[in-house]
Order: sequence, then structure tokens, then C-alpha cells
Amino acid sequence: MIIFERLWITMENRGISTYQLRERCGIDSQTIRRLRANDNVETKTLDKLCRALSCRLEDIAEYRPDR
Repeated sequence: MIIFERLWITMENRGISTYQLRERCGIDSQTIRRLRANDNVETKTLDKLCRALSCRLEDIAEYRPDR
């Protein structure tokens, strides 16, 4: 399972709100909800997030095997 706990930590460390992230990335509130729920998102969304936050994929996402 891919989880996005690190996204919220990275955003907090950079002082970025979800509103600012939406504006920078051009993603909608439904995508933010999917990220919060650790649901599937497109790889182009992950690319937009990394560009907007100037970070690497491992700074926003983590793989955890199902238990």
C-alpha cells in the first residue's frame, strides 16, 4: 500500500497549505481527499507534487506492504 503521510510532513516543513498546494499543482480538492485517504493517484499527480514542493518522491510517499 502506498501511503502519503510524508506529504503532509513535507508540506508542514515548507509552510505550504493544501490550498497553496492546489494552486501550485493545479490539482483539485478531490485529489487532496484521495491523498489523505491513501487512495490511488496518477503518477502525473505525484510528479506535480514533487515539482511544486521541490522534493523527491520518497519525501511524499512510502510503500508499506499489506499486513
